[in-house]
Amino acid sequence: MTLDDCRRLDAEDPLAALRDRFMLPEGVIYLDGNSLGVLPKTAPARIAEVVAKEWGEGLIRSWNSAGWFDLPQRLGDKVARLVGAAPGEVVCTDSTSINLYKVLFAALSQVLLATPDASPQRRVVLSERSNFPTDLYIAESICRERGFTLRLIEADELPAALDQQVAVLMLTHVNYRTGAMHDMKAVTAAAHAVGALTVWDLAHSAGAVPVALNDSEADFAIGCGYKYLNGGPGAPAFVWVHTRHAGQFTQPLSGWWGHAAPFEFTPHYRPAPGVARYLCGTQPIIALAGLECGLDSVLAAEPFDAGQGPMAALRAKSLALTDTFITLVEQRCAGRFALVTPREHARRGSQVCLALNDGGPGAYAMVQALIARGVIGDFRAGDAQMPDILRFGFTPLYLGFEDVWNAVEHLVQVLDREEWKRPEFNQKLAVT
Repeated sequence: MTLDDCRRLDAEDPLAALRDRFMLPEGVIYLDGNSLGVLPKTAPARIAEVVAKEWGEGLIRSWNSAGWFDLPQRLGDKVARLVGAAPGEVVCTDSTSINLYKVLFAALSQVLLATPDASPQRRVVLSERSNFPTDLYIAESICRERGFTLRLIEADELPAALDQQVAVLMLTHVNYRTGAMHDMKAVTAAAHAVGALTVWDLAHSAGAVPVALNDSEADFAIGCGYKYLNGGPGAPAFVWVHTRHAGQFTQPLSGWWGHAAPFEFTPHYRPAPGVARYLCGTQPIIALAGLECGLDSVLAAEPFDAGQGPMAALRAKSLALTDTFITLVEQRCAGRFALVTPREHARRGSQVCLALNDGGPGAYAMVQALIARGVIGDFRAGDAQMPDILRFGFTPLYLGFEDVWNAVEHLVQVLDREEWKRPEFNQKLAVT
């Protein structure tokens, strides 16, 4: 593969014009949209309008006149188009961790109702050891509170680990470290076959890969607003609950915004119908306004899907970008790296993760050297069972194939010139 090949792919790319919707700093190749998406050009003016006009002039009237009150549901309907859900099934609110607590509590409540405390059955929450840590921390806490056990396994142990003791299978659809993607439909069916419920974290899926929650018969899902959805740092997350569960259980954070009639101000809680009960307190309107700009930036790709369903065009380009990166790294970096991300398209998210073939140190410093050159990826530390990772996210909305070529060229130079050995690149920063 040559630079001319990459330029030809850019010239043929139907999504290339979408790059103009984003504020990309000059001289930066941004391969970290899987941690924080790029700023949509519409966001600064929209946020300023909310602050100066809707808040500044409309004041409290804007809850009605500017549509603030309905924002969680209205944005939820936009997320629904990206994750295979129906209108009215998703709300945007709170953080991923808080939403996980809500749905995991609801799922375990359903299990406890079906199997009384005297029964030894179904007291296990099953997850991957390499799942995103906050998910494991939340699960560990709630298991301790409610008398369940958190069991952690490797991904290849999943089929054998699904048994009659499992109450809930909690997985991230695309693994944050490796970029490996589960077959949601098949895994959900396997969990249901042993009587377990599923909780899916879509933080590295929504806006990056096709998701089909309803078609997969999943039970609960949560996701992040500031990665591939480009909602800004700390943007509100989202929560989805299958309609067969949505009206059955009261989530534990029963705040006034999830009340059936918040402005009746009654002293006792009455949950709202459906997923609206997963709202809690007063909503962060300014942050939701930023998230809506991010969602609209992703939905701008819908006209290019040619009737194949939401995310089809983005997914096709994502796979082409990651294929190109893998090919160029293997072609030009002389066996220095092992590919951690699955090569098979059906098992790959929208990122590529590399580990040093010699197993030695240097991955962190290599990432820092690349960042100094304007190629922004990130690093994830390993342990006794997992290697250190150089992690690169590929967001097809604003990345091109020449960007991929140039990123690998910078990586080659970092290696050839041994820039990663410089002391300043070996100083650990707070955020890696």
